[in-house]
Amino acid sequence: MPELDSVGELVEPVLVAAFEGWNDAGEAAGTVVEHLMTAWGADELLTLEPDDYYDFQVARPRTSVVNGEHGGITWPTTRISIARPAGGGCDVVLVSGSEPNMRWRGFAGDLLAVARELGVRRVVLLGALLADVPHTRPVPISGVTSPKHLLSTLHLEPAGYEGPTGIIGVLQDTFASAGMETVSLWAAVPHYVAQPPSPKATLALLRGVEDVLDVTVPLGDLIEEARAWEHGVDELASEDEDIAGYVRSLEEAKDAAELPEATGEAIAREFERYLKRRGRG
Repeated sequence: MPELDSVGELVEPVLVAAFEGWNDAGEAAGTVVEHLMTAWGADELLTLEPDDYYDFQVARPRTSVVNGEHGGITWPTTRISIARPAGGGCDVVLVSGSEPNMRWRGFAGDLLAVARELGVRRVVLLGALLADVPHTRPVPISGVTSPKHLLSTLHLEPAGYEGPTGIIGVLQDTFASAGMETVSLWAAVPHYVAQPPSPKATLALLRGVEDVLDVTVPLGDLIEEARAWEHGVDELASEDEDIAGYVRSLEEAKDAAELPEATGEAIAREFERYLKRRGRG
């Protein structure tokens, strides 16, 4: 384990992690961490040893050759960076990389050891899944928390699932078992537009991160990219009668499931978020 003494004392550090691969439909979650690294000017702290956790025949290293000259090898790995958001009440430990191929329990133990040494008290894990949801409606975000009361505190819809899991599920269990507050946020990406990017889902996850961390994140061009994405999918759907009919059926099912009370609560939460961010600006 690398020495972390040079980091200095962090302010109420929170760890935010996402991984490319099985946990990340449309690359929505991984893009959140990339966005946070850029928006907050994060500094890389360390990388985990790739030989311990990656099968290089599955997650192959990348090479570059320019004008016949070898430019080096980039190995798949997990990167840990530190961000100090201006005006925020916490520092953020950002974890990104490809989902490891092997030794998941050892991998989770290494991240837990880093989190403990940095003084992390809360962990936010990000994922995205394919689902039968219409692209024209707000992206559903569901949550898994430990302790359970965080679901209501953070106004999250509880996730329901039983089956195979990825590294996000393993880390949720590892951090929660260690007594850390742990929140997993999952965005539902329409399965008929699964190819990346998925800026609307990325934006929804970023809003979730804002709420959990109680900070404001600079969004850059993401709002416009999300609108352009939705408009582009609208145009594609309009060219295919079968897809257009399927989208309408998803919209009808979604709207029928939304009770007026639930819709009112959602509007109230969004207004509360707006007032909080406006007051801070």
